[in-house]
Amino acid sequence: MKIWVDADACPVVVKDILYKAAERTGTMLTLVANQFLRTPPSQYIHFLRVPSGLDVADNEIVRKMSSGDLVITADIPLAANVVEKGGYALNPRGELYTAENIRDRLSTRDFMDTLRSNGIETGGPAALTKRDRQTFANRLDTFLNQHAGNKNRT
Repeated sequence: MKIWVDADACPVVVKDILYKAAERTGTMLTLVANQFLRTPPSQYIHFLRVPSGLDVADNEIVRKMSSGDLVITADIPLAANVVEKGGYALNPRGELYTAENIRDRLSTRDFMDTLRSNGIETGGPAALTKRDRQTFANRLDTFLNQHAGNKNRT
């Protein structure tokens, strides 16, 4: 099992949590972005730079990930592709996207896009709170504990 991060929009505090978790558990972590990111030196942490462009990083993550991998993203369409491919997706607020909930999240996202395209202001996501960070860290730890036996099989 590997962890992939949609890193362009991932909050720094979430990346820090991921770095510590990768080191603690010996899980491979790859951050994918179209801009250079500084990462701590580690045999478990890697950075993959992709060209700029719409969904380039998302497409690269889906192409390289394997069934059972975890992808960190707030991008609902990317999460849907990950789940469809047999992976897991966790957003920076700690919500795990699954086959059971991804269709509802995708429908809500599409509805909000329709509202915005019709000129209705829907507002953006709320700032990441301390509670959100703690929820993310807890869900990540739970996930890694449940899937630790799979980490060396890929």
